[in-house]
Amino acid sequence: MKVSAFWMSLAVVLALAEIGVTEQHIPTTLDGPFKPVTRRFDPSLRRGSDDLPMTDPRLKKNVTSNFPEQIALAISSPTAMWVSWVTGDAQIGLNVTPLDPSSVGSEVWYGKESGKYSSVKKGSSLIYSQLYPFEGLWNYTSGIIHHVKVDGLEPGTKYYYKCGDSSIPAMSEEHAFETFPAPAPNSYPRRIGVIGDLGLTSNSTTTIDHLTYNDPSMILMVGDLTYANQYLTTGGKGASCYSCAFPDAPIRESYQPRWDGWGRFMQPLTSKIPMMVIEGNHEIEPQVDGITFKSYLSRFAVPADESGSKSNFYYSFNAGGIHFIMLGAYIDYNSTGAQYAWLKQDLKSIDRSVTPWLVAAWHSPWYNSYASHYQEFECMRLEMEALLYQYSVDVVFTGHVHAYERMNRVYNYTLDPCGPVYITVGDGGNIEKVEVDHADDPGKCPSPGDNIPEFGGVCHSNFSFGPAKGSFCWSKQPDWSAYRESSFGHGMLEVTNSTYALWTWHRNQDAYGENAVGDQIFIVRQPEKCLKDSKLHRSLPPSASSSYSSSSSAASRSLSHGFSLVSQFFGGFFVLYLLSWSGRRCCKVPQPKFASS
Repeated sequence: MKVSAFWMSLAVVLALAEIGVTEQHIPTTLDGPFKPVTRRFDPSLRRGSDDLPMTDPRLKKNVTSNFPEQIALAISSPTAMWVSWVTGDAQIGLNVTPLDPSSVGSEVWYGKESGKYSSVKKGSSLIYSQLYPFEGLWNYTSGIIHHVKVDGLEPGTKYYYKCGDSSIPAMSEEHAFETFPAPAPNSYPRRIGVIGDLGLTSNSTTTIDHLTYNDPSMILMVGDLTYANQYLTTGGKGASCYSCAFPDAPIRESYQPRWDGWGRFMQPLTSKIPMMVIEGNHEIEPQVDGITFKSYLSRFAVPADESGSKSNFYYSFNAGGIHFIMLGAYIDYNSTGAQYAWLKQDLKSIDRSVTPWLVAAWHSPWYNSYASHYQEFECMRLEMEALLYQYSVDVVFTGHVHAYERMNRVYNYTLDPCGPVYITVGDGGNIEKVEVDHADDPGKCPSPGDNIPEFGGVCHSNFSFGPAKGSFCWSKQPDWSAYRESSFGHGMLEVTNSTYALWTWHRNQDAYGENAVGDQIFIVRQPEKCLKDSKLHRSLPPSASSSYSSSSSAASRSLSHGFSLVSQFFGGFFVLYLLSWSGRRCCKVPQPKFASS
């Protein structure tokens, strides 16, 4: 038995012990590429549900005018956290008068002990308006939105805080957050929740309740948050198909109070863990004179300046040993544009010996075998994919398609062991219902004139190679699509070390099943094989690649073989000790109390 095989197998066992997996064999990406699998929509379930009314207790305002609500955290840097909240009363109607942002202060009081706030930071405030100069349409002006950057924090430390204006006085109740560990190859966030296309339906509540039970330390929200633009400005009932319900609307209207309801709905989570957002098409919300994205740009603080992007549409940040890149699909992504130039510089600056994992996220998927949004963002893929591949992005999260799909490692529609693992999680539960048709289903292939993006060009084309050569759609599930399912749910990413991360997807209906998972796999990095343009690659010894090959081969064997190798050295009692030492449960599933989708 080779020593390298032993150490790789020991790493597998340690990773499993760390996350509490003790029984079933979980495949790794080293076992791939996998034969495509489809789990079709369960007809016993509903494809969707209505939005929660604004009278729902989760959406109603429960503080008086100047007290903080809609409290939310976002990462600024390893030693800084953004704290955001809203005060005052939003107005909606034919005639609205904006509030004065300077009328209420922006303060965060914080410290390491509950009830003892040794430091104070002050920030800025703003309001925004959504105006529609059309007869009968209502206008909206927001409450006062506050953003405070709390810096000078210690990594891996719990802080207690209140926010508000102490001069009124109008301070919030005490909340707490914990900073992430400093960037390092052996330090990672405990568990990262990944959600897309959430909305505010009954299904959305199931998703968030299930996510909350699984206890994430951060949320990655990949666009399409509130679906406020499924309404007329006067409110009423939201529509699953806006153009069908409101064909005579003079502009794509929105009912902005849904944003306030969504902020209240999310506060139990976002007041204690950071939520990192990126825009989707439902955040466009056009006004006259080309004004767009006012709600998104005003309500969320993101580390744009900190990462050198100067734009809330794209930015990056570190969370322990993970470098996250958030890209904008609804702003110029061409190779001659500002976003591309920033992305190239950001990728070039990453030190993979400090942050080994590189995770990217944006809203609209490049790889998608569902009929909905099929090849919709092919132009963005053509512009950016080669750059991400060059710098060996490990995982890509997207939404937009209201279903779940995980790809085999792929680059340029070709199976590639060094390509990213693309995962679509646009299944948060929104009002537009779950997608059920695949582009390879008989009669479901879209025409090249379908799926026109709301931003950017159209680059639809037939495949020039492979089984689908000469066709716009495959006749079967594509080989790059490993698993797809038409269900609502959420995902969890648990990075265990510099090469192994456990990805788990939970479908909403499994809220009734103990320890049930919809899809689960270890994503395994192969840096010595795949890193091409990075600081780590330039420092690797020439022999590193060959030594890793033998190790990864051993690691791709079954879990039982890994236990066997370790047992030969230490005996079964040591393995049992490792597993019993781990007190954590992976991806918990709540007791039956939620409605299924």
